[in-house]
Amino acid sequence: MSNSTKKILIVVAAIVVVAFGAWRFFVGNYNSIVTYDEAVEASWAQVQNQYQRRVDLIPNLVATVKGYATHEQDTFVQVTQARAAAESMAGAGVPQSAKEMENFQAAQNTLTAGVRSLLAVAENYPELKANENFLALQDQLEGTENRIAVARQDYNRAVQIYNTFIRRFPQSVIANQHGFEKRPQFAASQEAQSAPKVEF
Repeated sequence: MSNSTKKILIVVAAIVVVAFGAWRFFVGNYNSIVTYDEAVEASWAQVQNQYQRRVDLIPNLVATVKGYATHEQDTFVQVTQARAAAESMAGAGVPQSAKEMENFQAAQNTLTAGVRSLLAVAENYPELKANENFLALQDQLEGTENRIAVARQDYNRAVQIYNTFIRRFPQSVIANQHGFEKRPQFAASQEAQSAPKVEF
């Protein structure tokens, strides 16, 4: 074998090694982005699952309160409308923008306010507060709110990992080429960000 043939083989081998390394690098990073993206999707599905559980509890809660507080029609209408708005957003996928997340949170916050109004109505009816069905529903609702908080926390963690990964170089190049964009996180509502006023 001549020197020129050896040189050609060495160059070809070097090109193959570099090409294979570049291919593995690209595929590995692309697959990692997909894995993190799927983790965000799965976390969002769990958030939706818990919000749906809350939506499903509300008709029973409304019916129970209605049995005792028949003249609280405005509250029942408010809760029913808020439930319908929250449920209409349940089928949507992961919010792709801060505005979509804001709309989703607004619908859920309205439902939360409606449920609080409904529970406040119950305070005026001692026999309702002692009703076993009402107490069980209240416990389930409280448990669901805790599950929602955990699911939102898990979602935010998955989004943080995904967003961090796709913004780092060189993954950012691959993410931009394939349309992977930063995902919005849950943020505290305006009410939660202002300190409550305490007066004695």
